[in-house]
Amino acid sequence: MPGRAPGPPPPPPPDTPVALVTGASSGIGAATARRFAAEGWRLVLTGRHHGRLAETAQGTGAVVLPADLTEPAGPRRVAREALGAAGRIDVLVAGAGIGWAGPFLTMRHTDIDHVLDVDLNATLHLVREVLPAMVAAGRGRVVLVGSVAGSVGVRDEAVYSAAKAGMAAFAEALRQELRGTGVGVTLVVPGPVDTAFFDRRGTPYLRSRPRPTSAARVAGAVWDAVRHDRDDVYVPGWLALPGRVRGLAPALYRRLLHRFG
Repeated sequence: MPGRAPGPPPPPPPDTPVALVTGASSGIGAATARRFAAEGWRLVLTGRHHGRLAETAQGTGAVVLPADLTEPAGPRRVAREALGAAGRIDVLVAGAGIGWAGPFLTMRHTDIDHVLDVDLNATLHLVREVLPAMVAAGRGRVVLVGSVAGSVGVRDEAVYSAAKAGMAAFAEALRQELRGTGVGVTLVVPGPVDTAFFDRRGTPYLRSRPRPTSAARVAGAVWDAVRHDRDDVYVPGWLALPGRVRGLAPALYRRLLHRFG
C-alpha cells in the first residue's frame, strides 16, 4: 500500500527560543535565519521581498512578516505581530542594510536619507519597540550588524560609514543602559561579505584587501555571539586591529588609511 504523505512538522514546544531576524530576504539575514533554524530555534523573519522571505523560511516553520521598516508604522507593526505570533522574542538580529558608493559631493540628498533610514534609523526604531518585552521578561539579546566601514571610515562610502559608526555607538550606549536587566547587546562587525549587496548598490567591490567572506561565516559568528553572550565580534577577527591602531596611534592610522583606505 502506498505510504501516507508526510504532514507538516509538529509545532515546537512553547519554551523554544525565538529569533526575530530583519533583512532575512537575502545575504547575512537569510544565512543567520538558516543557522538559527538549524539550531532548533523558532523564527520570525521580516524583509521587503515576500518571495525571497518565503524561500528563506522554506522548511523552517518560520513566521514571515513582509515589511518596510523605514515606513513610520513599520517597526511597531513588526514588533507587535512578531510578539503576537511567537509569544516572545529572545533575540533580535538586525541584519537589514543597503550600501551606496561614490563621492559624497555627488550623492543626492534623497540617497543620504535612504541610507540613513535603512541602515540606522529603522533599526533604532525596531529595537525601541522590541526592548520593553525583553526587559519585562528579564532576558534577551539585541544583535546589531555593523561594518568595518563604521570602524575606519571608508572613502567613497561616507554616509554608509556614518550609519555604521552610529550603530556602533548605539550598541555601546545601549549596552550600558541595559546593565542589570538581563538583556545584552552584541555588535557584529564584518568586512566585505560575498552577497548581492555590492550588485544592489551598483558599484562592485574592487579592493584586494580585505577579501570578502561568506554570509554563512557571519551567521556563524552571530550564533556564537548569542551562545556565549559576546559584546563585540569581528569577522574576520583581525578587523579589530584598525580600530585599535586608530585609538593608539591616530597619525599612523591615517597614513595607512590614505594608502589602503
